[in-house]
Amino acid sequence: MEYGAIDLHLKASLIRIVDAEGVVLVDRTVATTRAALTQVFAGRAPLRVLVESGTESEWVAQTVEGCGHGVIVADPNYALMKGQRARRIKTDKRDVAALAEACRLGIYRAAHRVSAAQREARRVVRIREQLVRMRTQTINQLRAQLRQEGIRLGPGSAETVVPRLDALALPAALRAGLAPLRAVLASLAPVIAAATADVGARASADPVVRRLLTVPGIGPITAVTYRAALDSWERFRDASAATAFLGLVPREDSSGTRHRKGAITKAGPGPVRALLVQAAWVVWRQRQGRAALHAWVERLAARRGRRIAVVALARRLARILFAVWRDETEYQAAPIVAAA
Repeated sequence: MEYGAIDLHLKASLIRIVDAEGVVLVDRTVATTRAALTQVFAGRAPLRVLVESGTESEWVAQTVEGCGHGVIVADPNYALMKGQRARRIKTDKRDVAALAEACRLGIYRAAHRVSAAQREARRVVRIREQLVRMRTQTINQLRAQLRQEGIRLGPGSAETVVPRLDALALPAALRAGLAPLRAVLASLAPVIAAATADVGARASADPVVRRLLTVPGIGPITAVTYRAALDSWERFRDASAATAFLGLVPREDSSGTRHRKGAITKAGPGPVRALLVQAAWVVWRQRQGRAALHAWVERLAARRGRRIAVVALARRLARILFAVWRDETEYQAAPIVAAA
């Protein structure tokens, strides 16, 4: 059997193919396009190809698989795979040689490949997130410009900024200067509304997301983002592994009798972690219908402080979401047992 490796880059990528003894059969640089990759791999006997996980890896893997080969998308953080690259001199040729050797010897850790449906869901929530970020930055700039003239934009939601701006008595020159910002906000409003509606439609159509929505504090945006981030609960050992993936577990530096824990690791996807923390704040502020979780977080806050307790509640929500998904059930609040 032959073994291949691709060292991916934006414009040109290095390809190396070796036989079972490690003899180099192909060693060339090609453009990072579907046509160029197909030209190299089409017509060859089936081989195993190793590609490091990255922005380009999925479509490249699908292209090579379309030529009849098996593709491993590997975790780039797996140190043993890097072999020859663990030297002071790093070049692309050394990189692709190390990948080819790792492929031949089986020294790699496969990364999870997200399903097509959840890749599309990730795209939708990420684009919406970017649009909301653009709106927030525009509003901040608008407020700053008004404050320079001693004018304050009253409180209210982002959706009402334009009508609140129009209601202000502004000098003609200032209103004309702020016109571009107003135009941006007015144009973003329907786009964000459409993106939010798209997420809501996906939430309604997905039975997994509908069950996640039964958890207190969880709305369609959080549920769809959580589902898309994890893709499949089966790839995690348990709820603890899922929360570690989301970066909601404490850092730890322990050795012997020394045990130190710090702030959360913040590893993994940041947007879903931020949404879970927001959901935890919702539970903290609104007790109705969330009595069990609220009582738990209040007890913790009395000992550790509010901020630590809310992050711990976000971790607890992530574990509850995992259990609801795994067990194909809906959230059921546990009764509060009064202390003796």
